[in-house]
Amino acid sequence: MAAALQVLPCLARAPLRLLLWGHPGARLASGMALAEHARKLFESTIAAVLPGPMMHRALSLDPGSGQLKVRDRSFQLRQNLYLVGFGKAVLGMAAAAEELLGKHLVQGVISVPKGIRAAMEYTGKQEMLLKSHSHVQVFEGAEDNLPDRDALRAALAIRQLAEGLTADDLLLVLISGWGPSVVHRADRNQCHGCPLPVPEATVMTGHVLGVQRKPTG
Repeated sequence: MAAALQVLPCLARAPLRLLLWGHPGARLASGMALAEHARKLFESTIAAVLPGPMMHRALSLDPGSGQLKVRDRSFQLRQNLYLVGFGKAVLGMAAAAEELLGKHLVQGVISVPKGIRAAMEYTGKQEMLLKSHSHVQVFEGAEDNLPDRDALRAALAIRQLAEGLTADDLLLVLISGWGPSVVHRADRNQCHGCPLPVPEATVMTGHVLGVQRKPTG
């Protein structure tokens, strides 16, 4: 995003010289070319950070062996993968992850802002929505980005899922932004501790994604 925005001034400066000094027809053509460049730049920038393509860049699954690759690490799947997540983009991320993981995803819980599913339906963003037979439970809360009872219920559900895992299970963690109101703040203030037993995660362009195995003992 930052790199793309840095290009905008460069695109703007060169055509403007023609706008100031060129023939009226050239000025019109330059203005149209500038608008087209700006539109393409905007569209490519948005496409680069959409949840679906981003998830497919970060995750890959070998259907034959059941090997899940997350960046440079590999994990063996045996229908032992669980998912938790929170944040504005997590709904689309979870939808993409479930489509990719298929039968290996046993259960998931995500916490998203109130009204986001209705907004996706209204704008026709079906790819950002979970299927009707999804194994991922969605909690909407934190209206106006403020902690509330719904956000607390989501935090408790995430913690319950994470704490119920065994040493043979894997947990896929999806975080969009910081998610302070949706999970962290509500959980810290009222539940006494973060619900995600994840000591480390892989940072990726505004999102955090990691797979962790529950420690033994």
